[in-house]
Amino acid sequence: MRRLFLLFRLGDDRYAVAADAVLRVLPLQALKQLPGAPDWVAGLLVHRGAPVPVIDLSRMAIGRPSRQLTSTRIVLVNHRHGGQGAAHTLALMLEGVTETGHRNPADFVPCGLDSPRARYLGPVLDEAEGMLQWVDVDALLSDEARALLFPDAVAGALACS
Repeated sequence: MRRLFLLFRLGDDRYAVAADAVLRVLPLQALKQLPGAPDWVAGLLVHRGAPVPVIDLSRMAIGRPSRQLTSTRIVLVNHRHGGQGAAHTLALMLEGVTETGHRNPADFVPCGLDSPRARYLGPVLDEAEGMLQWVDVDALLSDEARALLFPDAVAGALACS
């Protein structure tokens, strides 16, 4: 069964996010800066009246800020921490967002590395254009990052325990 993916780049490498996690793709825009936030937090935008944190995935993954290219986009996604609980809207600043494509999830294979600091990096698919790696939106945030970006959700989860 094929799924639709949104394709993007981190540096020279190709990545994909499952399109069913994507709420909206927006052009790059000015963001409200958040002094004191980690450098991978690009800022804050307002979507449908609610503040949404923007993660610069390039900064988080490869240590450099996203370039201001015409193909750099802000992608709103549904994030369920660890795939569980209520969904929160999270925005990702991504470079090279120029296409979507259908892929069979069963064709992706484990990459052979389990990095605790990058649990969001999933299996890979070898293609003529180069390897494509699946990014798991629900695994993007560590517990500490989730507490920083969604403190009310963490407090609510603790109260229910």
